[in-house]
Amino acid sequence: RTEVAEPLTAVVVNSSGGVGGGDRLEVSVEVGDGASLLVTGQAEEKIYRSSGAEATVVTTLMAGAGSIIEFLPQGTIVFDAARFRRLTVIDGAPGSRVMAGEMLTLGRVERGEKYSTGRRHDEWRVLRNGRLAWSDALHLSDSHAAVIRPALESPAGFNGSPGYATFIYMADDAAERVESARKIQDQTSANVQAGVTSFDGLLVARWLGDKPEDVRTAFGIFWAQFRASTCGYPERLPTIWNI
Repeated sequence: RTEVAEPLTAVVVNSSGGVGGGDRLEVSVEVGDGASLLVTGQAEEKIYRSSGAEATVVTTLMAGAGSIIEFLPQGTIVFDAARFRRLTVIDGAPGSRVMAGEMLTLGRVERGEKYSTGRRHDEWRVLRNGRLAWSDALHLSDSHAAVIRPALESPAGFNGSPGYATFIYMADDAAERVESARKIQDQTSANVQAGVTSFDGLLVARWLGDKPEDVRTAFGIFWAQFRASTCGYPERLPTIWNI
């Protein structure tokens, strides 16, 4: 059940309790012309360590003309030695709006675990009016000469931070929303790095921090305020985020 003034909401449930090596999960969401939908998750997804097989998750979001999609999973925890490939495809028709994001925690931070072995490939593809507008991929692998930890520790990489989040807004007015997005990010705590940019009908915001819970807080504040200012929705996250 949704709160008052909220769009139809779907909660994706992984009844296995996590993703193991060799698993393959596919989610396809199609929203018709002029319709609205919010898709979220039951909880943070866990990617377990693997003895060799790679797990794959493919998500496709298809937005009809004049429609609105919010894709707001609760984040992903990648265990050390996990092997995981994820592809998220956004396909937007003319006049559609899509807000999509993801939070990533590298290693079980509360246990002192660091992500240092395994393979992680996380890719976004955004199509506008049937044409590829943006493709972005994060790839970490212990099979390369430059192993994972140096890349994560580098100031040009993650700078030692295990918490990471991405927000994407695809719409005709994306460039017009940059200044308001930056004002929202001004509320971000000092221990979380944040930035916003826009190009080709897209707005992309990112966060990086030593404490994943601080990244989650900054991400949630941004999402709630951005959806309110952009789509006129209430300034809040789905109820399930607080359970």
